[in-house]
Amino acid sequence: MIDLFNYRRRESSLVHIGALDMGADKPIRIQSMTTTDTNDTEACVAQSERIIKAGGELVRLTTQGIREAENLENINAGIRADGFSTPLVADVHFNPNVADVAARFTDKVRVNPGNYVDPARKFVKQEYTDEEYAQELRKIEERFVPFLNICKEHHTAIRIGVNHGSLSDRIRNRYGDTPEGIVESCMEFLRICKKEQFSDVVISIKASNTVVMVRSMRLLVETMDREDMHYPLHLGVTEAGEGEDGRIKSAVGIGALLADGIGDTIRVSLSEEPEAEIPVARHLVDYIGRKAGHLMVPGEAYEGFDWLKPERRSTTAVGNIGDRHVPIVIMSEKKNENKAETPVKVVTAKPKADYIYVGSELPETPKKGQKYIVDFNLYAELQDGSAPAAICEAWSEAIGKSLFPIFPVSAMPFVAMIQAPVKFLVVQFGTPAEEYLACLKAHPEVVVVSTSNHQNRLGEQRALVHEMMTAGVNNPVVFAQMYRLGDKEEFQLEAAADMGALMIDGLTDGIWLMNEGNISYDAIEETSFGILQAARLRTTRTEYISCPGCGRTLYDLRETIARIREATADLKGLKIGIMGCIVNGPGEMADADYGYVGAGPKKVSLYRGQVCVEKNIPEEEAVEHLLNLIKEDRKK
Repeated sequence: MIDLFNYRRRESSLVHIGALDMGADKPIRIQSMTTTDTNDTEACVAQSERIIKAGGELVRLTTQGIREAENLENINAGIRADGFSTPLVADVHFNPNVADVAARFTDKVRVNPGNYVDPARKFVKQEYTDEEYAQELRKIEERFVPFLNICKEHHTAIRIGVNHGSLSDRIRNRYGDTPEGIVESCMEFLRICKKEQFSDVVISIKASNTVVMVRSMRLLVETMDREDMHYPLHLGVTEAGEGEDGRIKSAVGIGALLADGIGDTIRVSLSEEPEAEIPVARHLVDYIGRKAGHLMVPGEAYEGFDWLKPERRSTTAVGNIGDRHVPIVIMSEKKNENKAETPVKVVTAKPKADYIYVGSELPETPKKGQKYIVDFNLYAELQDGSAPAAICEAWSEAIGKSLFPIFPVSAMPFVAMIQAPVKFLVVQFGTPAEEYLACLKAHPEVVVVSTSNHQNRLGEQRALVHEMMTAGVNNPVVFAQMYRLGDKEEFQLEAAADMGALMIDGLTDGIWLMNEGNISYDAIEETSFGILQAARLRTTRTEYISCPGCGRTLYDLRETIARIREATADLKGLKIGIMGCIVNGPGEMADADYGYVGAGPKKVSLYRGQVCVEKNIPEEEAVEHLLNLIKEDRKK
């Protein structure tokens, strides 16, 4: 059973993968996947060794056919000859015969339940009787057991790797495109493994949608526990993309699970060189690992909270915060660097954040369209006219309209004394409940700002909101996270990981990121919006669902992503899938408006949603065709 408030690793069984052990008390393992042609031994060996030298503990290679499976023997030999014992993993889709061969030449084989025996999905509707469905399960067992026997003979581990984008039509028709269907697709194979007493099994459930990925993995853990299975888990957000967006999206999904102690190995899938994935994964694992051994958080879960199917917490709207409003972004003011020459601090940021906290020193004049938060004592002085005359004159119209007070918990008595339609109160878990809850019940206009300096800040912040829910308090909650970092990527990863579970649990009405270090205001602001978008809570820019590429990719993926991003960056709210091949393409694009999918050597097919609208376009013309398709649709 997951403890919502106290971090500990989930107990899993031990799996042997070549010279590497995974699960149980072993460290969380880091891995990546090559993008080279698996028939090119030299290129595969070279890229595998770059991954290993970067810190990769497993290397996966796409294995499309028998020829590629057989060449794994040569790749394996090349790496071993260079003194590396890192396990190699074959990635197999569509052809179980390839998995049989790969099991003889590699340390682990990944098979995808969605296309192992079931035919390639066509998104068709077909009703199965119970007997017909049972017959399909027998087909899987008849084909899967011989593969397990080969793995037993050669001491080869397996990964049951379910992808949201490649669920079979059979599963989709019975369970829908749901976490329940994703988990059942996995459990069908795991039940066979258990029956055959095959224990060297690792499981992954991946999706490009972080909410689907996290909910599915949570449900899998609960389902396996119920059936007395404890296999190690592989975490990843598939088609996460590239650059900052890919890192933030991966950290939201993977971080949400790691923070609950779930996960024995991770891969951060970026549309970049595979060795670039390793330090990102390493930082995530190390950061979450710092929670271990923390002081206990004595939280009590709200009885109405469902960790498996969380819904957004019911709140009373305070201005544009809470209820059905999208979560807000609060920023601390952007300070003028030349303090000696400019005694009055000036907010120079674009009015993008919903609220800007300016502390006790207001800008000379408010910026049109921007809302501000000010310390309660200065707000009171403005309200009663005791502030300097120039400030009172400049801000008189803003009071209660675009300027609002914030109170530390020690100033709770003043909440009732100051009039404002929106008030902010900073609260930490451990504040005497009878005091702050009474204040919140009496003042529905108060927005709680949840802070924590605990080693496990997620546990404390969760505990506070659960305490509020148990008390029947419906004030909105903004989570404030403070960091002291000088590296922007580390800041993005840590902030996204800290917010992941809070957002997916449905507890988040706003986010306030702060940093004491050399990270720009703009970077913090962009990260805030990027985190909300990664959790599907607020869309503010075009989203690119792009795969990391592999040996199946038959066009220049990274160059194409760059061209599409440049041409579509101003199309707010659009989701574009950019896929190297058809393995997950149409399925993962269920969440996308348009798809650009490799169809053959230097050929591309275009999709509107999951419907193919143009086939086999020459690569050099495909981006222009995609843009024309978008433009024509926008005219309608």
